[in-house]
Amino acid sequence: MPLNLHDTLSRETREVFPMDGETVRFYCCGPTVYGPAHIGNFRTFVMQDVFRRVLETSGQKTFHARNLTDVDDKTIRQSQEEGVLLEEFTTRWTERFHDDCRALNLLDPHVEPSAVGHIPEQIALIERLVQGGKAYQAEGSVYFKVDAFEAYGRLSRLADREITTSATTRENSDEYDRESAADFALWKSRRPEDGDNYWDSPWGEGRPGWHIECSAICMKHLGESFDLHSGGVDLVFPHHENEIAQVEAVTCKTFARHWFHIAHLMVEGLKMSKSLGNLHTLEDLAEKGYKAQEARYVLLSGSYRQPLNFTFDSMNAARKALSKLGDFAAKFDFHPSSQDGLETEFGPFYPVQEALLSDLNTPEALGRCFRLVRELSEGLERGEYEGRDEALEEVRRGFQATCDALGLVVAPAGDDNEEVPAEIRELAQRRWDAKQEKDWESADRLRDELLAQGWEVKDGKDGFELARAIA
Repeated sequence: MPLNLHDTLSRETREVFPMDGETVRFYCCGPTVYGPAHIGNFRTFVMQDVFRRVLETSGQKTFHARNLTDVDDKTIRQSQEEGVLLEEFTTRWTERFHDDCRALNLLDPHVEPSAVGHIPEQIALIERLVQGGKAYQAEGSVYFKVDAFEAYGRLSRLADREITTSATTRENSDEYDRESAADFALWKSRRPEDGDNYWDSPWGEGRPGWHIECSAICMKHLGESFDLHSGGVDLVFPHHENEIAQVEAVTCKTFARHWFHIAHLMVEGLKMSKSLGNLHTLEDLAEKGYKAQEARYVLLSGSYRQPLNFTFDSMNAARKALSKLGDFAAKFDFHPSSQDGLETEFGPFYPVQEALLSDLNTPEALGRCFRLVRELSEGLERGEYEGRDEALEEVRRGFQATCDALGLVVAPAGDDNEEVPAEIRELAQRRWDAKQEKDWESADRLRDELLAQGWEVKDGKDGFELARAIA
């Protein structure tokens, strides 16, 4: 069964398939490395990761390209303010981004090209646009002539008036003497505030505009036409609209056959913004006692086509949900696979895969997963798997495929790698002993003492487990 996914350009749900018959080649707009990525950024990256995982767990080969924007107004301004070289500045934030990606269990892209590393390719593309009459020079800068590309606006479906207004707002800080307010910069002439961050070009010293970066990188690593392009919904206009124009104006070919966009993230019902202080990072969440896997669970729990409301109640719910999966893993003696590649045999968990192949319906997939977890656990308790090693292995493989498709790292309950201090274990044991003796006052006092030190106790029939308490 193929993956069917909504296409922003056609406004239809279409099958995702490789145009070369072998490998789905896709591009994801990556981060601008001038600060830590926040959970709004990571909602997009997590859903793109699920997209790739769903393809690979269905047996499809992929080639995933994701760029790094390491030169633009923000990176230059911030590095100048800190008094460090641009490369040093962006390398630091790139490393932080990679650390966060690993914590969230994101698969590494097959290639991760940077803007600075592709200056020659960007210049070459601009030259083709100028030669074809699709771009013009003005005082050392080069602009794309929007009026020269008749198909401009088809992705975002904006009227001419809206294009002019929106483009003027977004591009104002980057532009100089444009012929039209809708025209956008391909190459920006050197300015004093850029410092030493400039390159030579046929039009003089300067640097590339933001939009040309992705077009040039795509053409080098994926070709003039490829299978799918993805990003947050905020990139539909003007960024992705401009990418299409820059490429198709010189190739006369379809740039990307499929466009996959992920909706915004809200926080506690509010739009994310610096002024509200709700641009949470993984580090912020860790300081509150939450784990990256809990954040991943929340970020994939809603439909990618609808805004998702991130709340700390949802993080608490994610912790409980992952704990239930851990309990299931323990019952079936499941341990995460260490083999290369993703599991493709869903077995009894096929309904989960079916939901994911239907427009990446992650909420439905999670619902089906927990229903199956309950039903399979009940069957185990009834003795249905006694002497049936092959059936047990099918369950384990299917659960592994489900975890692989969603990118969840689920270990059996009690397999937490965090070392619990001896004094904390001693307190917890004293509390357990007090409970057995029905000394409720002492048990409550010791529980509160554990909470004050950042630990909570989960009681079972024959003992207890310790976990970091939520701040």
